[in-house]
Amino acid sequence: MPHIVPLELLSIGDLARRAGVSVPTVRYYDERGLIQSTRTAGNNRQFPRHTLRRLAVVAAGQRVGLTLQEISTALSELPSDRAPTQREWRHMSRQWAATVARRIRQLEALQTSLDGCIGCGCLSLGTCTLFNPNDEAAGEGPGSRWLRKADAAAVTD
Repeated sequence: MPHIVPLELLSIGDLARRAGVSVPTVRYYDERGLIQSTRTAGNNRQFPRHTLRRLAVVAAGQRVGLTLQEISTALSELPSDRAPTQREWRHMSRQWAATVARRIRQLEALQTSLDGCIGCGCLSLGTCTLFNPNDEAAGEGPGSRWLRKADAAAVTD
């Protein structure tokens, strides 16, 4: 007869301590659906041990500059009832690699434009009249439109 090990649950404090985050951060991630808890009779949150892996995925995503929404989308493709397999992690990490590569291209485009005008349309720099004569950028709307165009071009390159 096989020995069945009960699912080990961690308190919110234990999970936060093991993951290296604060208790409010764990609550926030739980409320946003990045992780899932169960409640005790006393309404205390408890988390399966595999939640530590999901929190590691969140931390990894944040380290490469992903938003919580992007991380949430990636986590939605992973199982919520167990740690991801190596194959599942590899599939997700390939998608993240593409996102990181796109951001690198965007940052390179920004780096190239930093010594000139970034297309804000403000005319506050003396050289803006060279890049934006007669404030042509204002006709295109608010914000750094030219920078966004450079971002879009970097993505399609």
